[in-house]
Amino acid sequence: MKSAAVQKYYRKLHMSLILLAIIGIFLSAYALYVEVLKEIDRDYQAMCDISASISCSKVFTSKYGRGFGILGELLGEDHLLNQPNSIFGMIFYCLVIIMGEIKSLKVAKFQRVFIGLSNLMSIYLAYLLYFVLKDFCIVCVSTYIVNILLTVLAFMRVPVLQKMTKLKVI
Repeated sequence: MKSAAVQKYYRKLHMSLILLAIIGIFLSAYALYVEVLKEIDRDYQAMCDISASISCSKVFTSKYGRGFGILGELLGEDHLLNQPNSIFGMIFYCLVIIMGEIKSLKVAKFQRVFIGLSNLMSIYLAYLLYFVLKDFCIVCVSTYIVNILLTVLAFMRVPVLQKMTKLKVI
């Protein structure tokens, strides 16, 4: 593959990764919006609240919606780190974008692990969603899908950067 073709392919991967991370930021921001409005007004009905068993606000306002249901138990409910999961999501997606902007093989490999770990958290949260809360959250499942797709792109990015390094185009 010629260097121009490799660079073009890398740009497509890069833009796809950034777009998915931006979608993740919007999903996380919407989750925070719903949670805050629901805390202010218990009667608030979010667009993603379709029925008793398909309700994102039920999930966001559950004990698992803050600090992943772990930090509050370990550090106390009022601890600074016991924030809504959506805030951690926004930070995560911003870090994915920042790492995606750096054309470094080491950073790309770290990003791959970082995004891979997010899928472990998604599995944990999906377990809670389905088996503990017995709910379906459209926003949550959408973020799981975004994380899976980000993982695929992160795994594709590393060999392309390796090829670009060999071709000396970075």
